Amino acid sequence: MKPLFAGLALALTVLATPSSFADTAKPTIVLVHGAFADASSWNGVIQRLEKDGYPVIAAANPLRGVQADGAYVSSVVASVNAPVVLVGHSYGGSVISEAANARPNVKALVYVSAFAPDAGETAADLAGKFPGGTLGDALAPPAALPDGSKELSIDQAKFPAQFAADVPPAQAALMAATQRPITVAALNEPAGEPAWKHLPSWFVYGDQDKNIPPQALQFMAKRAHAQAVTTIKGGSHVVMVSHPDAVARVIEQAAGH
Repeated sequence: MKPLFAGLALALTVLATPSSFADTAKPTIVLVHGAFADASSWNGVIQRLEKDGYPVIAAANPLRGVQADGAYVSSVVASVNAPVVLVGHSYGGSVISEAANARPNVKALVYVSAFAPDAGETAADLAGKFPGGTLGDALAPPAALPDGSKELSIDQAKFPAQFAADVPPAQAALMAATQRPITVAALNEPAGEPAWKHLPSWFVYGDQDKNIPPQALQFMAKRAHAQAVTTIKGGSHVVMVSHPDAVARVIEQAAGH
């Protein structure tokens, strides 16, 4: 068994070595999913980016807290020995705003239907800042965790209409069953100093988003002095699933900046 484990250790060392990404001429795209989703929500975008020659990593966001999740994503970025475009969806926007601060290889930020909080703001604050959000009515009862904290998920019966109204029903049902819960604490944790204050940003979102009101998304994009804002007509909260071409184009705009 020793040679097998020795080989495994070597393989893990190679995978963890930043130089494995060093030879590419294009920046690496690091995708960060948000609450009630997982890394597979980026599949359509990944296919398009890789077809165009971009290296891609879809990080598994822990969804436990802004600082902790930001530190984890920061470690993913640190493993890339190349420029990075950091992309966040929903709560993942709070995470990339935190993660990019300590990583000089991050060249741009892309917010996909995402929070871009200022210091001290929470996702819950921003979601309620403007009318139109209906997430509270779609949540299942909170689940208690062993440490006494609680986590949230969307009621599966309400998930398609709330989260993915422009996704085919069968696909939306699968997304509902595989959704990743988020802690209550994560949605109420104040953000640190945001990276969008010193990095260029791009925003893309749907005008029918029921999780984060479009007015809130517009407000955050304007405040961040976004390089470009793309609004997808009829788009739900998961435009990266329903409109992967449009989202990939925005990411490639940021990568070419």
